[in-house]
Amino acid sequence: MGNDVLRLRNMRFYAYHGLFPEEAKLGQWFEVDVEVFSDFRGYARKDDAGALDYARIYEATKAVVTAERFGLVESLADRIAEVLQSSFHLKRLRVRVRKPDPPIPAVFDGVEVEVERG
Repeated sequence: MGNDVLRLRNMRFYAYHGLFPEEAKLGQWFEVDVEVFSDFRGYARKDDAGALDYARIYEATKAVVTAERFGLVESLADRIAEVLQSSFHLKRLRVRVRKPDPPIPAVFDGVEVEVERG
């Protein structure tokens, strides 16, 4: 496996994750980064043969974030990693999920969870 990385950065989805009742009712924005580690040598000579389809990775991520519901951002990040790893047979990936405006009385840039698999 190589050190090459495909990144989908700052995908934004409106969803209803969280432990508080108002989060389930009102929803909020979530931001997701996905990094897929592989070996991309030879793709330039083969065009798209065997290349990762980042549109499908985006759609699979969107489906998890918008169609499923989790109390914890950690659970959401873990589920995205699980779905992507099994759907695309990925050996190694990293998923970051950000909740930019969590419902707590504080001023900061939000909460971010990162999981790495493989």
